[in-house]
Amino acid sequence: MARSVYLTSVGSGGGKSTIALGLAELLSRQVERIGVFRPLVSGVRPDPILALLSDRYRVDVSAAEPAGATYAEARALVGEGRREELVSRIVARYREIERGCPAMVVVGSDFTDSGDGAAPRELAFNARLATEFGSVVVPVVDGFGQEPEAVAAAARGAYHDLVDLGATVLAVIANRVSGPMTLPELPVPAYAIPEVPTVSAPTVAEVAAALGATLLAGDDAALGRDVLDYVVGAAHVPTLLEHLTDGCLVITPGDRDDLLVAASAAHVAGQVSVAGLVLTLGERPDPRAMRLVERMNTGLAVLSVPTDSYDTISASNRIEGRPSPANPRKVEAALGAFESHVDTVDLARRLEVSRSARVTPLMFEYDLIDRARARQRRLVLSEGSEERILRAAEILLRRGVAGLTLLGRPDDIARRTRELGIDVGGVEVVDPVTSEWRDEFAERYADLRRHRGVTVELAYDIVAQPNYFGTMMVQTGHADGMVSGATHTTAATIRPAFEIIRTVPGLSVASSVFFMLLADRVLVYGDCAVNPDPDAAQLADIAISSADTAARFGIDPRVAMLSYSTGSSGAGADVEKVAAATKLVRERRPDLLVEGPIQYDAAIDPKVAATKLPESPVAGRATVFVFPDLNTGNNTYKAVQRSAGAVAVGPVMQGLRRPVNDLSRGATVADIVNTVAITAIQAAGSGESS
Repeated sequence: MARSVYLTSVGSGGGKSTIALGLAELLSRQVERIGVFRPLVSGVRPDPILALLSDRYRVDVSAAEPAGATYAEARALVGEGRREELVSRIVARYREIERGCPAMVVVGSDFTDSGDGAAPRELAFNARLATEFGSVVVPVVDGFGQEPEAVAAAARGAYHDLVDLGATVLAVIANRVSGPMTLPELPVPAYAIPEVPTVSAPTVAEVAAALGATLLAGDDAALGRDVLDYVVGAAHVPTLLEHLTDGCLVITPGDRDDLLVAASAAHVAGQVSVAGLVLTLGERPDPRAMRLVERMNTGLAVLSVPTDSYDTISASNRIEGRPSPANPRKVEAALGAFESHVDTVDLARRLEVSRSARVTPLMFEYDLIDRARARQRRLVLSEGSEERILRAAEILLRRGVAGLTLLGRPDDIARRTRELGIDVGGVEVVDPVTSEWRDEFAERYADLRRHRGVTVELAYDIVAQPNYFGTMMVQTGHADGMVSGATHTTAATIRPAFEIIRTVPGLSVASSVFFMLLADRVLVYGDCAVNPDPDAAQLADIAISSADTAARFGIDPRVAMLSYSTGSSGAGADVEKVAAATKLVRERRPDLLVEGPIQYDAAIDPKVAATKLPESPVAGRATVFVFPDLNTGNNTYKAVQRSAGAVAVGPVMQGLRRPVNDLSRGATVADIVNTVAITAIQAAGSGESS
């Protein structure tokens, strides 16, 4: 059983960050904590790959960097004939870190040329360390700019060289290849990942830092744009316009106000999506030109550098981007590339890491993405021009989580994506006002609501509203589920669902749960968002729906029907309601483990449970907590969220025939990504059971 995977380049370069992310992502879904390690580092902290992995996978490296030695130390020891001492030092440091981690990702040395021949031969060195660590090895071949035959030969050679050196090879990966290619047949899997410009391209911020530029205009979003090309502007305006390309950084003398204005206007008009502008020679543009550019609201960064255009472009061409904690868009693009071209299910099986019995927040969140991607549903997002929705859509598309439909005017959405510098290519955009489906939806909605006096004419106006239109898409099969609420109220999101989709037959109410992600487990709380004061029958429905939701997301349901009394120790109308609801659940679903009435401490704490309900299979081990009313549920989930530092994912709607989920208006991009993944999983479940 491999607890450690060792990633090594074959030659310099290769884009190890992408592969390291992909492997760490695989392991993070199976164990509660991963460790990271590099045998050799430059000595300048932080090491970029360690910083990236440590930030994303919450690895604590505050005391000392998880590395064996610096390159300078390695050269000195090897030069003195103390190679074995170097190996022993690195192995000892590795064992120290590995001791507390169920799984490890090791990123090998960078094939630096020391110039004095003193550094160990790196492929043999990495193979030796992998053997000492007990790691399986994944060699990475750099395919950038290489012919397919050369990449295939390098992959074949990497496998045989490592096997000859005594290493156990898990898989061979050729990264940054040009176009589709087939790698040679080997005894282990071989994968080819194409070059993804978004991953390797520097951002405007990285260019600015490398050039020592002064920021004249632009915010963090402008600095986060990817630089895919460089265009030097020195000719007249028509010539410049002919040469502009999407993602280009325009480099022009600072006194060429005409080119500054022209490039900005081309960007705003949608003729081309410019990455930013660099003004050379230390010249500042005329203030009148800058005011005009600012009024265009381009969303572009304008930089000033002291060098001339030739030196600026020469320095810029040497800048290479890489995924980093500061640029989550590159991280998601890298993971998307890895997961699209590597059989992650097979690779995870070959790693054979024992899956943890505990479920951490990180494991739960990453498992959502994995399960949603495997099910591939189409979801509609009703707030298509909202910035957080667009940023989440970019991540979801890059990770292949689901097909997406954005509602809104296509021109507005295109303008917003240009302003934000993001790419949602592949998304479907539908304008409810002009859609060919509007007439059909109006007739269907009028039929559904005719008992409420709704006419076709009135319905025609109602279904033009994004939430009603999106819900009708779900009802008619144009989408499998809907997510809304980033800018709409809860009522505006779920009212159409209650009117159009309605509840599952046999359930009296739709309800909601929150997934409460604690440090070492995931609990389900219901209902904390929808039903103010459910009666016993409704409470039983909420319990059954919550248990089914828990099971759908891999949580073994043990249901606690909460009250201020445990067992028969108390009395009162509220206790009697919970007792009646518990009886109904047992009658309707004898397969469920359910206990109630029960107090929260007896439901979650084994010591309290041993005193109050020693024979209960639920007490002290509950995973699903059903609150007697909305006041109790809403306050409890917020208290646990704030006091215990839990992550609350939700509310997740349940009990509807097709999934519609509501976002908090304060939802982050990560919240939206999680909610879309949850909705996709729900949609797959409802489709499988229908």
